[in-house]
Amino acid sequence: MEKNFPDYVRNEDHALFLLIKKRDKDAFAAVYQKYHRYLYSLAVKYLKDAQLAEDAVQHVFVKLWETTKNIEIEINLKNYLYTMTKNYILNTIRDHKEEISLSYANAQIDIPGQDDIIKALEDKQMRSILYQGVESLPPQKKEVCLRKLETTDSNQQIADKMGISVHTVKSHYQESVKILRSYFQQIKMMT
Repeated sequence: MEKNFPDYVRNEDHALFLLIKKRDKDAFAAVYQKYHRYLYSLAVKYLKDAQLAEDAVQHVFVKLWETTKNIEIEINLKNYLYTMTKNYILNTIRDHKEEISLSYANAQIDIPGQDDIIKALEDKQMRSILYQGVESLPPQKKEVCLRKLETTDSNQQIADKMGISVHTVKSHYQESVKILRSYFQQIKMMT
């Protein structure tokens, strides 16, 4: 699970995306080089077929090149490519059930239901987006949220570790939830 998206990654991806919008082939090649292996791994994990996985990645990058002029990406470019790949995988699973079932059987892996695959992909994406939102919070709110997400500490334990009152922990957490709710609504409007 990738928790943090450093500013330099977001800024680099955003700059590359803007160059791709201007039809810069070198920027496109850089994005392809940067994310091809990641997207291929994702596709092969669920499709269990190297050719179908390569087709998925090629489709995503062709679609990115063809539609870039008409889209604005406010969220992380990696998340956008992940979502495009996930949607293509789900469509491929729907359209090629028999072929994919055979690939699963050949890989000697239990065939999960389509709902399980969708849920797993969506859960991973939602956690990634959540952590990206948490990263953007002010420092104390961020620390409270991370402790709530990653530990089983009570509000009192968090307060003791951070050297603040329980009331402040609760306040930071409530305000963070409101900020994150707004963040998720913005992302939902973009999809």
